[in-house]
Amino acid sequence: MSSAAPRLWAVVGATGTGKTGLSLDLAEALAARGRAAEIVNADAMQLYRGMDIGTAKLPVGDRRGIAHHLFDALAVTEEAAVAWYQDAARAAIAEIHGRGADAILVGGSGLYVSGVLWDFRFPPRDEAVRARLEAELDRLGAGALYARLREADPAAAERIDPRNGRRVVRALEVLAQGGETHGGALPSAPEFWHPDTRIIATTVDREQLVPLLDARVKGMWAAGMLDEVERLRGDGLERGITAARAIGYAQALAQLRGDLTRDEAVAETQALTRRYARRQVSWFRRYAEARWVDARTVDATTLVSVGEAGE
Repeated sequence: MSSAAPRLWAVVGATGTGKTGLSLDLAEALAARGRAAEIVNADAMQLYRGMDIGTAKLPVGDRRGIAHHLFDALAVTEEAAVAWYQDAARAAIAEIHGRGADAILVGGSGLYVSGVLWDFRFPPRDEAVRARLEAELDRLGAGALYARLREADPAAAERIDPRNGRRVVRALEVLAQGGETHGGALPSAPEFWHPDTRIIATTVDREQLVPLLDARVKGMWAAGMLDEVERLRGDGLERGITAARAIGYAQALAQLRGDLTRDEAVAETQALTRRYARRQVSWFRRYAEARWVDARTVDATTLVSVGEAGE
């Protein structure tokens, strides 16, 4: 085992760009250099038990014997809150480092990744304010609350999908507590939480990525997406604050209710996935420290050598 202090690696990028495979290759390349490595999930929807097909979650048997953390950590009825995740992920990383191993943070949920990598704190919560805002959300809809947010904090509104009522409520909750802005962005002068951090960002040309994503969605339905969602309904998926709104799962639920046909559910999921991938690319492009690679062709051994050289 190498005597160097454990590092924190991050493999980030848009959905469908090969993060999972690259993270496994990276862990094996580190092991070949005498450094054990373990993987920590940074995909918000892969936190949920039973949400496997629609999140492209890697089966346990395909994990090459590498320890994985924060997969299947929540029931579908629980809320995946980024402040909770920050604490959980950092605790997992500290435990991995305590074993003398490198930690590899892997995922495409931008705010979750940023919350771990950079030293910034999320605004506090106020349950009473949030309950009032959620009641208004149910009564008035996301559009009305988004209009209020846009007037009060245009910068925060620019970062938030107008249809994402949960995030709109959170932004208004922060403002109601006297915060100057919603804390859903990188600080102006970020500092790494862990001093020895290496970021690898995966990319695929848009002309190639779009058909890959469309095929992935079709493959989800062919692999039994509807059956998976039917099972999750029995676990309370429709009561889930976060899980029920996940791309693909919301559309499968609509199909099961008869609100969408199969073709409509697939087409809507494809469109939302493409839009989400664009937002992910925009988010991670702000990571000045990232080394951008094509996961399909890059040599993980080279990434380890460059990382160890501090370049």
